[in-house]
Amino acid sequence: MPSTKKAAITNANRKILLFNKPYMVLTQFTDQDGRSTLKDYIDVKDVYAAGRLDRDSEGLLLLTNDGKLAHQIASPDKKTAKTYWVQVEGSPNESDLDKLRKGVELKDGKTKPAQISIISEPDIWQRNPPVRFRAAIPTTWLSITITEGKNRQVRRMTAHIGFPTLRLIRYRIGDWTLDNISNGQYRSL
Repeated sequence: MPSTKKAAITNANRKILLFNKPYMVLTQFTDQDGRSTLKDYIDVKDVYAAGRLDRDSEGLLLLTNDGKLAHQIASPDKKTAKTYWVQVEGSPNESDLDKLRKGVELKDGKTKPAQISIISEPDIWQRNPPVRFRAAIPTTWLSITITEGKNRQVRRMTAHIGFPTLRLIRYRIGDWTLDNISNGQYRSL
């Protein structure tokens, strides 16, 4: 009987793509409801998303044909750091942020401590549609680094301390960043 076993992934046949996922794109290649998917942007065969990035989030998504690498990136046990640029409604102070630095209790358990700082608004692409703007309520940009990936974790963390997320962009996964990758484009490594 012929073997159906796939060839082992080596440095020669490993595929790694860094994709700057636009807002409202699903991190899968098909959708029965006709929504925008990775297929609309990526023409490389046999690669799959290593982890998730919600449809309403933007930024760095790593795709690969290497299952071990994908597991390493997505598994909470491996503690791959992921950095997000987060625009929140309101102006959190250091005591608000300290709660996230220590970990907060969400419905599915306490989060691990996050690295967090207030940053200047990053030089990024315009989102379509734009984030809602309310003149009476300021917004603040944060850099948040976590090593776990609970469902919608960053959004739930900022809401927990009273500052809802308006825009979420994943900037870094491990040592890989969004640098020099335009929104909707990808780079092969």
